[in-house]
Amino acid sequence: MSMSNSASASFIEPPSSDVDEIDSLPSSSTSSTVSDEEYISDAEREWRESLQQLELLLTMVLVPYMGKYFGRKCAYWGWAKWMEWKYPVEIVISSPTTFKAAGAIEAAASL
Repeated sequence: MSMSNSASASFIEPPSSDVDEIDSLPSSSTSSTVSDEEYISDAEREWRESLQQLELLLTMVLVPYMGKYFGRKCAYWGWAKWMEWKYPVEIVISSPTTFKAAGAIEAAASL
């Protein structure tokens, strides 16, 4: 008996005017339409996400690959020029296409 009295005594009921405002749902006219600003912000958010993905692709894959490829080309060219200057040899690349393809594959091998 004392349990039910303490439970009912601890419950405080809000005034009746506030109950109507709290319990009422928003009208259907305000919640049924989505504003154009929300569509624009979603499109802008997706655009920024795709730009971030492209930036990651560039910085994590393409820049290191291109750096390795052109670094190897520069090293081979420098080595050939140094050998021609230091020793009486002539460096000739017999198949430039094969040389470029091999450089591209070597650059990609350790990525």
